Amino acid sequence: MQSTSLSSLVEAGLEAARGASSGRSSVTIQGGHDRALRETVIALVSGRELSEHESPGEATLQVLTGRVRLTSGPELWDGGTGDHVIIPPARHTLSALEDAVVLLTVVKPLG
Repeated sequence: MQSTSLSSLVEAGLEAARGASSGRSSVTIQGGHDRALRETVIALVSGRELSEHESPGEATLQVLTGRVRLTSGPELWDGGTGDHVIIPPARHTLSALEDAVVLLTVVKPLG
């Protein structure tokens, strides 16, 4: 059985993001490009974002710490520590309203 400490990943992710010129870091904790399920911990420094992109499949976002904004067209969702949202199947942007770490879960069709 494999387990992961999300608390440790939050701390390490924020440290890496603060030291990166992009202001972000990520680590995949489950799955990968050859699997249907992928879970990725993403850290963003306040004011940074993941620019507009599409989801490769069904996806959810859980805020592990901090505050983020998910924007999809005219829709906005602001989430804080402990919040969870289903990501719409449309182009979207994720912005850090303060230093934040999220858990992105994606299930994509294999094919």
